[in-house]
Amino acid sequence: MKNSEQYLESLRRLKLRVFLFGEEVDSVVDHPMIRPSINSVAQTYALAFDPQYQDLMTAESSLTGKKINRFTHLHQSADDLVKKVQMLRLLGQKTASCFQRCVGMDAFNAVDSTTYEIDQQLNTDYHARFRRFMEYVQQEDLVVNGAMTDPKGDRSKRPSQQADPDLYLRIVERKPGGIVVRGAKLHQTGAVASHEILVMPTVALREEDSAYAISFAIPSDTEGVIYVYGRQSCDTRKLEGGSIDVGNCLYGGSEAMVIFNDVFVPEERIFMCGEYQFAGMLVERFAGYHRQSYGGCKVGVGDVLIGAAALAAQYNGVDKASHIRDKLIEMVHLNETLYCAGIACSCLGSPTASGTYQIDLLLANVCKLNVTRFPYEIARLAEDIAGGLLVTMPSEKDFKHKEIGPFLEKYLKGVEGVPTENRLRVLRLIENLTMGAAAVGYRTESLHGAGSPQAQRVMINRQADLEFKKSLARAIAGIA
Repeated sequence: MKNSEQYLESLRRLKLRVFLFGEEVDSVVDHPMIRPSINSVAQTYALAFDPQYQDLMTAESSLTGKKINRFTHLHQSADDLVKKVQMLRLLGQKTASCFQRCVGMDAFNAVDSTTYEIDQQLNTDYHARFRRFMEYVQQEDLVVNGAMTDPKGDRSKRPSQQADPDLYLRIVERKPGGIVVRGAKLHQTGAVASHEILVMPTVALREEDSAYAISFAIPSDTEGVIYVYGRQSCDTRKLEGGSIDVGNCLYGGSEAMVIFNDVFVPEERIFMCGEYQFAGMLVERFAGYHRQSYGGCKVGVGDVLIGAAALAAQYNGVDKASHIRDKLIEMVHLNETLYCAGIACSCLGSPTASGTYQIDLLLANVCKLNVTRFPYEIARLAEDIAGGLLVTMPSEKDFKHKEIGPFLEKYLKGVEGVPTENRLRVLRLIENLTMGAAAVGYRTESLHGAGSPQAQRVMINRQADLEFKKSLARAIAGIA
């Protein structure tokens, strides 16, 4: 396994083409806007070496028998699925941001079981290829960007019907030893902090869409791969040199558009190539795993937000008020309800044909549908408790100004005995989590990450088995 310093050094060796504010970035590791997100990923390495968290952060490889980082693990039991959710909550608590390795982990497990079933039905050798790739990922302890979401263009049309055929990533040429692909993947969490890209189709496909039925893995600095870093609210505060106004002093999340400009993929790294009939299976399984993930990571960040709201109430001198206690209780209730669904869909997990365990799909989708709602209410209550200064507070530079700083120190003080700076810091943290850069990985991303609310409703409808429920009602009512 890598430690955090080895991870940072491995990133420095990559030759990524990353654009931010219209300029190419020399080093993602050293860029002040990008570094906080890399710090979050580094925590997934650091905690794996902390004896206190070994049980959650590491696992025994089912492929080699060696001790590995759990983020590179193929789930072998319901206990593995539970520990995954517990691990994600822990990391949310430690970083208060997106730590960006979940998507790759969820992609591993979905591609593993799907390739096995493709091979069983079509006599291909994708599964063996994928398992070799997984041994490499585990051996090198790599961060892998799970790339699913295509631009989609006109949503009323299928991939092959688009005016521009590149609006879904596709095969444009077949060559001896591999293929050439063109397209883009959007909203790619942690893409610039990753060693590899694992691509999957984004929708169920038909025969006429077979050029889009593609899954493969390539190094993230492969020729023709270009990254365009996404903007976040308040992101340029990271360039100001202070720490108060940023809110989260150390950590952050990141998203990027990944462009595949006629990229060659070698045959041994191809795991689906035209088998359109299995695209829906892969999408559904990945989505289920990723919706389970939200019952851990969002809960961990929620723990930090609840703690910040409780601190703000304490610093304002209202922590004993009954309505404040009621609001904090409601925040805890909503947060733990999300965790319940994440744990429940894990406990009811079952093995796929490949032996890799899959979560209960119905409960995973219930988990994610709750995530599209509850963090918004948790954030609203935090903003309510924080008070109006949350959105009118002067800047850190004003606070440190020779003339006006003392006035701010005097008039922005809360309860006696608490430094004014502490009050400002906790308010900026709440702002960061509910409206600022971290909102990308908490409130806003809770809605569309792992699919929009309607995507979960579609899956819940498929999994609900209403005919079975009708039969129960007929039996109880005495209807023949």
